[in-house]
Amino acid sequence: MAFVETRFPTDIAYGSAGGPEYFTDIVVTHGGYEQRNVNWSQARARYNVAHGVKTQAQLDTLIAFFRARKGRADGFRFKDWTDYQASNEQIGVGDGMATTFQLKKTYSSGSVTETRTITKPVANTVSIKFDGFVQNPSNYTVNTLSGEITFVSAPSSSVVITASYEFDVPVRFDTDRLSASLDNYGSYSWSDIPLVEVRV
Repeated sequence: MAFVETRFPTDIAYGSAGGPEYFTDIVVTHGGYEQRNVNWSQARARYNVAHGVKTQAQLDTLIAFFRARKGRADGFRFKDWTDYQASNEQIGVGDGMATTFQLKKTYSSGSVTETRTITKPVANTVSIKFDGFVQNPSNYTVNTLSGEITFVSAPSSSVVITASYEFDVPVRFDTDRLSASLDNYGSYSWSDIPLVEVRV
């Protein structure tokens, strides 16, 4: 699958609906009890961007974007306005040898946590701290294609490395057809324009 480092129009994304999705098998026993099997350890996001199209200009932009991606063929970046920032996320602890660390975001609810690998940080939004002290950007590089942070020199042993940043979700269209209903001039509607997260 091809992936292009192009961002879906953020003004259309702003009106979208969606979020994380899991895949769980549920079997009901004869006694009415349930047996549940979680097939995915990590959520996979789904979105519907149909409600984000509000003007003719946005419609034109969407059609051009869809044609350029050739429907489901190419993946692209998407800004999930409900979850696009991370603040002071611990991405590792220095050992004096490792120089590369992966961006991630942790979600906590009570004693349960889930760690999400972030592969598409937004350029010029990443800030790194060592033990709470901001580091000079000249001391590290950010790979916006993979979400890896590489330091010029390995962080010292026991140093806690945290990152604050914005990020996009890698997605693709989950349809090969756009179907619009034009009621009268300037009035149109879409039944569904689905996007689905992809692993890259």
